[in-house]
Amino acid sequence: MIIPNHNYEKTLRACLESVFAQTLRPLDVVVVDDASTDSSRDIAREFPCVLVARPDNGGVSAARNLGVAASRGEVLFFLDSDIALAPDAIENAVALLGADPETGCVHGVLDPEPLYDDGPVEVYHCLHAHFWRRRSAGIVGTAFFALAAIERRVFEATGPFDENLRDSEDVEYSDRLAATHRIRLSERVTGRHDDVDRLLPMLAEQYRRSQLLVPVAAVERRRGGGLRANRTRGVLAAALVPATLPLALLTPWLLAVPLACALAFALADVELSRFVARREGWPFLLRFTALHFAVHLALVLGAVHGGVRWLVDPGFGPSVRRRRDRPSAVVAP
Repeated sequence: MIIPNHNYEKTLRACLESVFAQTLRPLDVVVVDDASTDSSRDIAREFPCVLVARPDNGGVSAARNLGVAASRGEVLFFLDSDIALAPDAIENAVALLGADPETGCVHGVLDPEPLYDDGPVEVYHCLHAHFWRRRSAGIVGTAFFALAAIERRVFEATGPFDENLRDSEDVEYSDRLAATHRIRLSERVTGRHDDVDRLLPMLAEQYRRSQLLVPVAAVERRRGGGLRANRTRGVLAAALVPATLPLALLTPWLLAVPLACALAFALADVELSRFVARREGWPFLLRFTALHFAVHLALVLGAVHGGVRWLVDPGFGPSVRRRRDRPSAVVAP
């Protein structure tokens, strides 16, 4: 069990309690504290786990690589420190790996209920994260290592996480992994996530993460088959709303164009809308749709920024771009 952590004192105790309450206890639990400034290390010391304390913040890829080096198990279970596992998550993941020798990695579906309910922004995020993962369950092209199990032999054959990536590292890693092994997304491996609960930090996070979408896609060997959280038509419709809004300066009648784009966005994923309405009611769906639209704008703007930066900054993006004759990362000592 490998748990990277950076300033998650709010959730780390719940995360570790869920790990030590598993129906199949892990051989060892490695918490890699990535230069936290809160009480995370003191919380980790309350549990019988290995604490690896980094003096500087190296990012999640470096932390996971350090955790692998400090662990002993033949199955590596990666878990983010803001997730509390369902009691049978590890047992189910190990069983799924054992049932199919061609499956190299199993990752899970986040619960629709947040670990701690801190308001509508977090509820929005948890509902969306649950829905698109559940809809995609089965053999997929992308693994998300916030909640994932992979055999050590498969990890070693695939290579470590790219330490030049602090976001989209899952996508880059999956591109290498799926070339040789199946990736399975399963509803039998679940956990509750404590997500961002304020609007501006959520949008800033989405903007930051989306900046690496273009650089990672540019070096992918596979084309297509990866998981997608959002419908392409919804992304395009959201992008067209601000792009066509200036048309209204020519004549008020042309305001119909961005309004039509906004309507197209709202109707882009009817299954998602129905799911939200069933769980939280139609009034909440209106708030959900508004938040979803704001997130889409942040994603589009971040992707554009990242694409431009990819063109002008050779140091930005996957390290394979700069070191094609070397491994994409080195396991930290």
